[in-house]
Amino acid sequence: MSVFRDDCFETDGRRMPMAEALDILKARLRPVAAIETLPLNAATGRMLAENVTSPMDVPPHANAAVDGYALAFDDLAKKGETRLPVTGRVAAGHPLARPAKKGEAVRIFTGAPVPEGMDTVFMQEDCAEDADGVRLPAGASRGANRRQRGEDIQKGAQVLDAGLRLRPQDIGLAASIGRTRLDVFAPLRVAVFSTGDEIKEPGENLPAGSIYDTNRYTLMALLKGMGCAVTDLGILPDRLETIRDALKEAAENHDLLFTSGGISVGEEDHIRAAVGAQGSFHFWQLAIKPGRPIALGQIGSVPFIGLPGNPVAAAVTFLRFARPAILLLAGAKNTDPTIYRVRAGFAMQKKAGRREWLRCKLDRDASGELVAKRFPREGSGILSSMVWSDGLVELPEDLTNIEAGMAVDFLPYAEVMP
Repeated sequence: MSVFRDDCFETDGRRMPMAEALDILKARLRPVAAIETLPLNAATGRMLAENVTSPMDVPPHANAAVDGYALAFDDLAKKGETRLPVTGRVAAGHPLARPAKKGEAVRIFTGAPVPEGMDTVFMQEDCAEDADGVRLPAGASRGANRRQRGEDIQKGAQVLDAGLRLRPQDIGLAASIGRTRLDVFAPLRVAVFSTGDEIKEPGENLPAGSIYDTNRYTLMALLKGMGCAVTDLGILPDRLETIRDALKEAAENHDLLFTSGGISVGEEDHIRAAVGAQGSFHFWQLAIKPGRPIALGQIGSVPFIGLPGNPVAAAVTFLRFARPAILLLAGAKNTDPTIYRVRAGFAMQKKAGRREWLRCKLDRDASGELVAKRFPREGSGILSSMVWSDGLVELPEDLTNIEAGMAVDFLPYAEVMP
Protein backbone atom coordinates (compact mmCIF):
# COMPACT_ATOMS: atom_id res chain seq x y z
CA MET A 1 0.00 0.00 0.00
CA SER A 2 1.40 3.39 -0.97
CA VAL A 3 2.36 5.80 1.78
CA PHE A 4 1.80 8.63 -0.69
CA ARG A 5 -1.91 9.09 -1.23
CA ASP A 6 -3.36 9.42 -4.72
CA ASP A 7 -0.03 9.54 -6.56
CA CYS A 8 0.44 12.90 -4.93
CA PHE A 9 3.76 13.96 -6.37
CA GLU A 10 2.74 14.21 -10.01
CA THR A 11 3.28 17.78 -11.20
CA ASP A 12 2.65 19.77 -14.35
CA GLY A 13 6.34 20.39 -15.05
CA ARG A 14 6.42 24.02 -13.91
CA ARG A 15 8.57 25.28 -11.08
CA MET A 16 6.41 24.88 -8.01
CA PRO A 17 6.21 27.55 -5.28
CA MET A 18 7.35 26.49 -1.82
CA ALA A 19 3.95 26.94 -0.17
CA GLU A 20 2.26 24.68 -2.72
CA ALA A 21 4.88 21.96 -2.25
CA LEU A 22 4.46 22.06 1.54
CA ASP A 23 0.67 21.96 1.22
CA ILE A 24 0.94 18.80 -0.91
CA LEU A 25 3.17 17.14 1.66
CA LYS A 26 0.81 18.02 4.52
CA ALA A 27 -2.25 16.84 2.64
CA ARG A 28 -0.86 13.55 1.39
CA LEU A 29 1.73 12.13 3.76
CA ARG A 30 0.68 9.96 6.69
CA PRO A 31 2.62 8.29 9.53
CA VAL A 32 4.47 5.07 8.72
CA ALA A 33 6.20 4.50 12.06
CA ALA A 34 4.95 1.74 14.35
CA ILE A 35 3.31 2.57 17.68
CA GLU A 36 4.73 1.40 21.00
CA THR A 37 4.03 2.08 24.68
CA LEU A 38 6.86 3.48 26.78
CA PRO A 39 7.28 4.53 30.41
CA LEU A 40 7.41 8.28 30.91
CA ASN A 41 11.14 8.38 31.56
CA ALA A 42 11.80 6.81 28.13
CA ALA A 43 9.33 8.87 26.08
CA THR A 44 11.09 12.24 25.85
CA GLY A 45 11.70 13.24 22.23
CA ARG A 46 9.18 10.74 20.83
CA MET A 47 6.09 11.64 18.80
CA LEU A 48 2.95 11.13 20.85
CA ALA A 49 0.57 8.65 19.21
CA GLU A 50 -2.49 9.28 21.40
CA ASN A 51 -4.59 12.14 22.68
CA VAL A 52 -4.06 12.33 26.45
CA THR A 53 -7.08 13.21 28.59
CA SER A 54 -6.92 13.92 32.30
CA PRO A 55 -8.83 11.54 34.60
CA MET A 56 -8.61 14.04 37.47
CA ASP A 57 -8.48 17.66 38.53
CA VAL A 58 -5.00 19.15 39.00
CA PRO A 59 -4.48 20.17 41.69
CA PRO A 60 -6.89 17.62 43.18
CA HIS A 61 -7.76 19.95 46.08
CA ALA A 62 -7.61 23.64 46.89
CA ASN A 63 -4.23 24.41 48.44
CA ALA A 64 -2.19 27.21 49.90
CA ALA A 65 0.08 29.22 47.61
CA VAL A 66 2.14 30.54 50.56
CA ASP A 67 3.11 29.76 54.13
CA GLY A 68 0.71 31.51 56.49
CA TYR A 69 -2.76 31.20 58.00
CA ALA A 70 -5.97 29.85 56.47
CA LEU A 71 -9.40 31.11 57.48
CA ALA A 72 -12.89 31.94 56.25
CA PHE A 73 -13.05 35.39 54.68
CA ASP A 74 -16.45 36.00 56.31
CA ASP A 75 -14.80 35.76 59.74
CA LEU A 76 -12.73 38.87 59.10
CA ALA A 77 -13.73 42.17 60.69
CA LYS A 78 -15.39 44.60 58.30
CA LYS A 79 -12.90 47.27 59.29
CA GLY A 80 -9.47 47.15 60.85
CA GLU A 81 -7.43 44.28 62.18
CA THR A 82 -8.86 40.84 63.01
CA ARG A 83 -7.69 38.46 65.74
CA LEU A 84 -8.55 34.75 65.49
CA PRO A 85 -7.49 31.75 67.57
CA VAL A 86 -5.07 29.33 65.86
CA THR A 87 -6.58 25.88 66.34
CA GLY A 88 -4.67 23.62 63.97
CA ARG A 89 -1.74 23.03 61.69
CA VAL A 90 -1.91 21.87 58.06
CA ALA A 91 1.15 20.78 56.06
CA ALA A 92 1.47 19.33 52.56
CA GLY A 93 0.31 15.73 52.68
CA HIS A 94 -1.28 16.22 56.11
CA PRO A 95 -4.78 17.69 55.76
CA LEU A 96 -6.90 18.86 58.68
CA ALA A 97 -8.84 15.83 59.90
CA ARG A 98 -12.07 17.79 60.37
CA PRO A 99 -14.08 20.57 58.68
CA ALA A 100 -13.15 24.09 59.73
CA LYS A 101 -15.14 25.81 62.47
CA LYS A 102 -16.45 29.32 62.32
CA GLY A 103 -14.15 31.94 63.79
CA GLU A 104 -10.88 30.00 63.73
CA ALA A 105 -7.60 30.08 61.79
CA VAL A 106 -5.13 27.31 61.12
CA ARG A 107 -1.41 27.46 60.48
CA ILE A 108 -0.86 26.33 56.87
CA PHE A 109 2.14 25.74 54.61
CA THR A 110 2.66 26.02 50.87
CA GLY A 111 0.94 23.22 48.97
CA ALA A 112 -1.11 22.06 51.95
CA PRO A 113 -4.84 21.47 51.33
CA VAL A 114 -7.01 24.36 52.47
CA PRO A 115 -9.53 22.94 54.99
CA GLU A 116 -13.16 22.68 53.97
CA GLY A 117 -14.96 25.86 55.01
CA MET A 118 -11.90 28.11 54.61
CA ASP A 119 -11.29 30.15 51.49
CA THR A 120 -8.51 32.66 52.19
CA VAL A 121 -4.84 32.46 53.16
CA PHE A 122 -2.75 35.26 54.72
CA MET A 123 1.00 35.34 54.21
CA GLN A 124 2.88 34.74 57.44
CA GLU A 125 4.94 37.90 56.88
CA ASP A 126 1.74 39.97 57.17
CA CYS A 127 0.58 38.35 60.41
CA ALA A 128 1.65 38.27 64.07
CA GLU A 129 0.91 35.23 66.25
CA ASP A 130 1.00 35.23 70.04
CA ALA A 131 -0.54 33.20 72.86
CA ASP A 132 -3.96 34.68 72.15
CA GLY A 133 -4.04 33.86 68.46
CA VAL A 134 -3.03 35.53 65.22
CA ARG A 135 -3.49 39.20 64.26
CA LEU A 136 -4.57 39.62 60.65
CA PRO A 137 -4.31 42.97 58.83
CA ALA A 138 -7.20 44.61 57.01
CA GLY A 139 -7.44 44.77 53.22
CA ALA A 140 -7.39 41.10 52.23
CA SER A 141 -9.37 39.80 49.24
CA ARG A 142 -11.59 36.74 49.35
CA GLY A 143 -9.68 33.73 48.02
CA ALA A 144 -6.26 35.36 48.39
CA ASN A 145 -3.27 32.97 48.16
CA ARG A 146 -5.57 29.98 47.59
CA ARG A 147 -5.05 27.78 44.56
CA GLN A 148 -8.33 26.38 43.29
CA ARG A 149 -9.02 22.70 42.70
CA GLY A 150 -8.56 22.06 38.98
CA GLU A 151 -6.87 25.43 38.52
CA ASP A 152 -4.23 23.86 36.24
CA ILE A 153 -6.16 20.98 34.65
CA GLN A 154 -9.81 20.00 34.90
CA LYS A 155 -11.01 16.41 34.82
CA GLY A 156 -11.83 15.32 31.26
CA ALA A 157 -9.67 17.98 29.61
CA GLN A 158 -7.41 16.94 26.72
CA VAL A 159 -3.95 17.97 27.88
CA LEU A 160 -1.63 16.54 25.19
CA ASP A 161 -2.37 16.11 21.49
CA ALA A 162 -1.31 13.23 19.28
CA GLY A 163 1.50 14.29 16.98
CA LEU A 164 3.33 16.30 19.65
CA ARG A 165 7.06 15.72 20.01
CA LEU A 166 7.31 15.14 23.74
CA ARG A 167 9.34 17.69 25.68
CA PRO A 168 10.33 17.54 29.36
CA GLN A 169 7.38 19.75 30.33
CA ASP A 170 4.99 17.41 28.47
CA ILE A 171 6.36 14.45 30.40
CA GLY A 172 5.88 16.36 33.64
CA LEU A 173 2.28 17.20 32.71
CA ALA A 174 1.55 13.53 31.99
CA ALA A 175 2.97 12.62 35.39
CA SER A 176 0.78 15.27 37.05
CA ILE A 177 -2.37 13.41 35.96
CA GLY A 178 -1.05 10.06 37.10
CA ARG A 179 0.07 8.61 33.78
CA THR A 180 3.00 6.21 33.91
CA ARG A 181 3.17 5.21 30.24
CA LEU A 182 2.37 6.81 26.87
CA ASP A 183 1.67 5.51 23.37
CA VAL A 184 4.34 6.92 21.06
CA PHE A 185 5.53 6.39 17.52
CA ALA A 186 8.69 4.31 17.18
CA PRO A 187 11.70 6.16 15.73
CA LEU A 188 11.51 6.43 11.96
CA ARG A 189 14.01 3.99 10.46
CA VAL A 190 15.96 5.88 7.81
CA ALA A 191 18.65 4.54 5.48
CA VAL A 192 21.09 7.15 4.15
CA PHE A 193 23.56 6.67 1.32
CA SER A 194 25.66 8.60 -1.17
CA THR A 195 26.50 7.76 -4.76
CA GLY A 196 29.38 8.73 -7.00
CA ASP A 197 32.79 7.42 -7.95
CA GLU A 198 34.26 10.79 -7.02
CA ILE A 199 32.93 10.65 -3.44
CA LYS A 200 35.39 9.43 -0.80
CA GLU A 201 35.13 8.79 2.92
CA PRO A 202 36.79 11.39 5.15
CA GLY A 203 40.28 10.22 6.06
CA GLU A 204 40.87 8.28 2.84
CA ASN A 205 43.38 9.32 0.22
CA LEU A 206 41.83 11.89 -2.10
CA PRO A 207 42.73 11.23 -5.75
CA ALA A 208 42.55 14.00 -8.33
CA GLY A 209 38.94 14.86 -9.15
CA SER A 210 37.58 13.43 -5.88
CA ILE A 211 35.88 15.08 -2.89
CA TYR A 212 35.08 13.99 0.64
CA ASP A 213 31.51 13.00 1.44
CA THR A 214 30.05 15.86 3.47
CA ASN A 215 26.33 15.61 2.70
CA ARG A 216 25.88 12.11 4.09
CA TYR A 217 27.34 13.13 7.43
CA THR A 218 25.32 16.34 7.55
CA LEU A 219 22.09 14.52 6.72
CA MET A 220 22.70 11.72 9.23
CA ALA A 221 23.33 14.31 11.96
CA LEU A 222 20.13 16.16 11.05
CA LEU A 223 18.10 12.95 11.02
CA LYS A 224 19.47 11.79 14.37
CA GLY A 225 18.63 15.19 15.81
CA MET A 226 15.03 14.59 14.74
CA GLY A 227 14.96 11.31 16.66
CA CYS A 228 15.32 9.00 13.65
CA ALA A 229 17.08 5.64 13.81
CA VAL A 230 19.67 6.06 11.06
CA THR A 231 21.42 3.35 9.06
CA ASP A 232 24.55 4.44 7.19
CA LEU A 233 24.70 2.63 3.83
CA GLY A 234 27.93 4.36 2.88
CA ILE A 235 28.93 5.38 -0.63
CA LEU A 236 27.58 3.47 -3.63
CA PRO A 237 29.51 3.48 -6.92
CA ASP A 238 28.04 4.87 -10.12
CA ARG A 239 26.63 1.53 -11.25
CA LEU A 240 22.92 1.11 -11.82
CA GLU A 241 22.76 -2.51 -10.67
CA THR A 242 24.60 -1.83 -7.41
CA ILE A 243 22.41 1.13 -6.55
CA ARG A 244 19.22 -0.73 -7.51
CA ASP A 245 20.10 -3.76 -5.37
CA ALA A 246 21.13 -1.60 -2.38
CA LEU A 247 17.85 0.31 -2.51
CA LYS A 248 15.81 -2.88 -2.77
CA GLU A 249 17.56 -4.42 0.25
CA ALA A 250 17.26 -1.22 2.32
CA ALA A 251 13.54 -0.96 1.55
CA GLU A 252 12.94 -4.31 3.24
CA ASN A 253 13.67 -3.03 6.76
CA HIS A 254 13.46 0.77 6.68
CA ASP A 255 10.67 3.35 6.72
CA LEU A 256 12.46 5.90 4.53
CA LEU A 257 15.37 6.01 2.08
CA PHE A 258 17.42 9.18 1.82
CA THR A 259 20.19 10.56 -0.37
CA SER A 260 21.53 13.74 -1.94
CA GLY A 261 22.89 14.33 -5.44
CA GLY A 262 22.78 11.97 -8.41
CA ILE A 263 19.11 12.69 -9.13
CA SER A 264 19.45 14.56 -12.40
CA VAL A 265 19.14 13.15 -15.92
CA GLY A 266 22.83 12.72 -16.76
CA GLU A 267 24.31 9.42 -17.95
CA GLU A 268 25.99 8.85 -14.58
CA ASP A 269 22.96 9.86 -12.47
CA HIS A 270 21.52 6.39 -11.76
CA ILE A 271 19.23 7.16 -8.79
CA ARG A 272 16.31 8.04 -11.04
CA ALA A 273 16.48 4.76 -12.95
CA ALA A 274 17.18 2.66 -9.85
CA VAL A 275 14.15 4.04 -7.99
CA GLY A 276 11.88 4.08 -11.02
CA ALA A 277 12.66 0.45 -11.88
CA GLN A 278 11.26 -0.69 -8.51
CA GLY A 279 8.52 1.81 -7.79
CA SER A 280 7.83 5.42 -8.67
CA PHE A 281 10.02 8.48 -9.01
CA HIS A 282 8.78 12.08 -9.10
CA PHE A 283 11.16 14.92 -9.83
CA TRP A 284 10.13 18.32 -8.52
CA GLN A 285 11.51 21.57 -9.86
CA LEU A 286 10.87 24.16 -7.18
CA ALA A 287 10.97 27.94 -7.51
CA ILE A 288 13.65 28.35 -4.84
CA LYS A 289 17.30 29.31 -4.32
CA PRO A 290 19.43 27.50 -3.28
CA GLY A 291 18.10 24.15 -4.32
CA ARG A 292 15.42 23.61 -6.96
CA PRO A 293 15.54 19.88 -7.74
CA ILE A 294 14.03 17.51 -5.17
CA ALA A 295 13.25 13.86 -5.85
CA LEU A 296 10.35 12.07 -4.16
CA GLY A 297 9.24 8.55 -4.79
CA GLN A 298 8.96 5.10 -3.31
CA ILE A 299 10.25 1.58 -3.63
CA GLY A 300 7.31 -0.66 -2.91
CA SER A 301 5.64 1.12 -0.01
CA VAL A 302 8.84 2.72 1.30
CA PRO A 303 9.26 6.43 0.51
CA PHE A 304 12.42 7.89 -1.01
CA ILE A 305 13.71 11.47 -0.71
CA GLY A 306 16.56 12.78 -2.82
CA LEU A 307 18.03 16.24 -2.27
CA PRO A 308 20.37 18.38 -4.39
CA GLY A 309 24.07 17.55 -4.30
CA ASN A 310 25.54 20.94 -3.37
CA PRO A 311 26.10 20.99 0.43
CA VAL A 312 24.24 24.24 1.20
CA ALA A 313 21.37 23.40 -1.16
CA ALA A 314 21.09 19.95 0.46
CA ALA A 315 21.00 21.43 3.97
CA VAL A 316 18.51 24.20 3.14
CA THR A 317 16.11 21.94 1.24
CA PHE A 318 16.34 19.41 4.05
CA LEU A 319 15.32 22.04 6.61
CA ARG A 320 12.44 23.52 4.61
CA PHE A 321 11.12 20.51 2.64
CA ALA A 322 12.53 17.16 3.75
CA ARG A 323 12.18 17.95 7.46
CA PRO A 324 8.40 18.54 7.25
CA ALA A 325 8.00 15.35 5.18
CA ILE A 326 9.99 13.34 7.73
CA LEU A 327 7.99 14.76 10.63
CA LEU A 328 4.73 13.79 8.93
CA LEU A 329 6.00 10.26 8.28
CA ALA A 330 7.13 10.06 11.92
CA GLY A 331 3.68 10.98 13.24
CA ALA A 332 3.97 14.73 13.88
CA LYS A 333 1.07 17.12 13.33
CA ASN A 334 2.80 20.50 13.49
CA THR A 335 5.68 20.77 11.04
CA ASP A 336 5.98 24.55 10.76
CA PRO A 337 8.98 26.13 12.50
CA THR A 338 8.68 29.51 14.20
CA ILE A 339 10.03 32.32 12.05
CA TYR A 340 11.05 35.65 13.59
CA ARG A 341 11.17 39.21 12.27
CA VAL A 342 14.52 40.97 12.30
CA ARG A 343 16.05 43.95 10.51
CA ALA A 344 18.03 43.46 7.30
CA GLY A 345 21.64 44.53 7.63
CA PHE A 346 22.08 44.47 3.86
CA ALA A 347 20.51 45.67 0.61
CA MET A 348 19.98 43.63 -2.56
CA GLN A 349 17.82 42.96 -5.58
CA LYS A 350 16.07 39.61 -5.92
CA LYS A 351 14.45 37.77 -8.81
CA ALA A 352 10.64 37.83 -8.73
CA GLY A 353 8.68 34.58 -8.42
CA ARG A 354 11.36 32.71 -6.48
CA ARG A 355 11.77 32.10 -2.75
CA GLU A 356 15.33 32.59 -1.57
CA TRP A 357 17.28 31.90 1.60
CA LEU A 358 20.29 33.90 2.69
CA ARG A 359 22.77 32.65 5.25
CA CYS A 360 22.90 35.31 7.96
CA LYS A 361 24.41 36.04 11.35
CA LEU A 362 22.47 38.02 13.93
CA ASP A 363 23.88 41.07 15.67
CA ARG A 364 22.37 43.98 17.61
CA ASP A 365 22.39 47.56 16.46
CA ALA A 366 22.86 50.60 18.71
CA SER A 367 19.19 50.51 19.74
CA GLY A 368 19.36 46.83 20.71
CA GLU A 369 17.35 45.51 17.74
CA LEU A 370 18.42 42.29 16.04
CA VAL A 371 20.00 42.81 12.63
CA ALA A 372 20.77 40.07 10.09
CA LYS A 373 24.20 40.29 8.49
CA ARG A 374 24.52 38.45 5.21
CA PHE A 375 27.31 36.02 4.36
CA PRO A 376 29.36 37.76 1.63
CA ARG A 377 29.26 34.87 -0.89
CA GLU A 378 26.25 33.06 -2.35
CA GLY A 379 27.71 29.77 -3.63
CA SER A 380 25.68 26.73 -2.62
CA GLY A 381 28.87 24.72 -2.24
CA ILE A 382 30.24 26.95 0.53
CA LEU A 383 29.37 24.83 3.56
CA SER A 384 31.45 27.06 5.85
CA SER A 385 28.71 29.68 5.42
CA MET A 386 26.34 27.42 7.37
CA VAL A 387 28.87 27.30 10.22
CA TRP A 388 29.36 31.08 10.16
CA SER A 389 25.66 31.91 10.14
CA ASP A 390 22.95 31.71 12.84
CA GLY A 391 20.12 30.93 10.46
CA LEU A 392 18.39 31.78 7.22
CA VAL A 393 16.70 34.97 6.08
CA GLU A 394 13.73 33.81 4.01
CA LEU A 395 12.67 36.11 1.17
CA PRO A 396 9.20 35.49 -0.33
CA GLU A 397 8.45 35.17 -4.02
CA ASP A 398 6.92 38.62 -4.49
CA LEU A 399 9.75 40.55 -2.79
CA THR A 400 12.30 41.96 -5.24
CA ASN A 401 13.93 44.89 -3.46
CA ILE A 402 15.49 44.55 -0.01
CA GLU A 403 16.72 47.69 1.70
CA ALA A 404 18.90 47.91 4.78
CA GLY A 405 16.77 48.31 7.89
CA MET A 406 13.60 46.74 6.53
CA ALA A 407 11.93 43.87 8.41
CA VAL A 408 12.65 40.38 7.06
CA ASP A 409 11.81 36.83 8.11
CA PHE A 410 14.53 34.91 9.95
CA LEU A 411 14.61 31.15 10.62
CA PRO A 412 17.15 30.35 13.37
CA TYR A 413 18.96 27.04 13.00
CA ALA A 414 17.99 26.39 16.62
CA GLU A 415 14.37 26.04 15.45
CA VAL A 416 15.10 23.25 12.99
CA MET A 417 18.39 21.66 14.06
CA PRO A 418 19.31 19.70 17.22
